[in-house]
Amino acid sequence: MKIIKQLIFVFALVAFVCSCKNENKEASTTSTVTKTEASNEKTGQAFIKDDESKPTVLSIAIGSKDHTTLVAAVQAAQLENALVNAGPLMVFAPTNDAFAALPEGTVEDLLKPENKNALANILKYHVTPGNYSKDFLKKFKKLGQANNGYVKVEVVDGEPLIGGAKIIASVPAGNGIVHVIDKVLLPPSE
Repeated sequence: MKIIKQLIFVFALVAFVCSCKNENKEASTTSTVTKTEASNEKTGQAFIKDDESKPTVLSIAIGSKDHTTLVAAVQAAQLENALVNAGPLMVFAPTNDAFAALPEGTVEDLLKPENKNALANILKYHVTPGNYSKDFLKKFKKLGQANNGYVKVEVVDGEPLIGGAKIIASVPAGNGIVHVIDKVLLPPSE
């Protein structure tokens, strides 16, 4: 059961990463292939070349200039393979600006190898099983996340806020949907 929840979190994270708008999907595919070929150390289905199907949440994030910090975090936590599996997954993907708004040194500290588990927990908090539109999310009061936690959903001025974050774009993916958000979601302290 724990593995299934971890996979769900990873899928949601992938969806989150893919939420970034990408005006040129061919450029996204090329970028993904280039990064994959450049990193021969990486193995698993996250690094298989696929020119036929709709991009996964991970490949959408990799191709997004607005989600380089998120991609670096996913790689540091070694969650790439989880985000390319069958979904559906909803990934709430914070932008680079959202990460930059965290207290100084937070991102750098989380990217250290000794903080891999804490980083994975935060990233999994951005992934939800399912494939719901922004409007459909208004029907929920909370969402179960891949880290076994829950994130609050509020509707303010007709717009859903996920853990206080505003959805600024939504991008469908082959294994779910990426909802681009303007804030990093931090799991509640236990």
